[in-house]
Amino acid sequence: MTAEPLPLFPLNVVLFPGMVLPLHIFEDRYRLMIGRCLDESRPFGVLLIREGKEVGETAVPYEVGTTARITRVERLDDGRMNITTVGVERFRVRRFREGEPYLQGEIVPLPNLEGETPQAVYQAEVVRPLVSDYVGLLAKAAGLQLGLVDNLPEDPAALAFLTAIALQIPIHEKQELLATQSIASLLAEERGILRREDKLLRFMVDTGPRLSDMKLGPTGYLFPN
Repeated sequence: MTAEPLPLFPLNVVLFPGMVLPLHIFEDRYRLMIGRCLDESRPFGVLLIREGKEVGETAVPYEVGTTARITRVERLDDGRMNITTVGVERFRVRRFREGEPYLQGEIVPLPNLEGETPQAVYQAEVVRPLVSDYVGLLAKAAGLQLGLVDNLPEDPAALAFLTAIALQIPIHEKQELLATQSIASLLAEERGILRREDKLLRFMVDTGPRLSDMKLGPTGYLFPN
């Protein structure tokens, strides 16, 4: 028997397992979709938009995304909703389906990423201090006072997803991280990104411009206003 298609929400965000995502639901098609998800106690899928926009005509999304479980709902008088969701598990769309005002897809859950391999444990030990340094440099670049990051997860999978959430990098790079096949590979990719970003942030800290004085360029990187 074919599984019921998953309702899909294309957005300009990459949702990772464990990530909290608040959403304001105002379009009629997504009011319908979220209403059905609430009535049926089922999740929906979040996919990064490849082409198109969040509002209006249906956008063309990437095929790898994450299911979102609704944890809180605020219903407004005019039918709009504010919801809070959390990412649960990754999936790949096998085939997009029509027939509803919103996008649907036949999905294949992606295997749970194995985080207890010796290579994953090794990569986590290398990445953990890099993440702490990265957060500290972000704070300095933004002119903020933050405490030391001393409670990072010991579990390699939890660390890998938390790092992916925290990284301030172009959105397409986050999508590539989401689609990575193993925790060891994901941590290895993040290790390279953290070292790259460390150099950029140290340059920013040493030369003066702060994040509050910067704007996003076309690649997603920050440039002076």
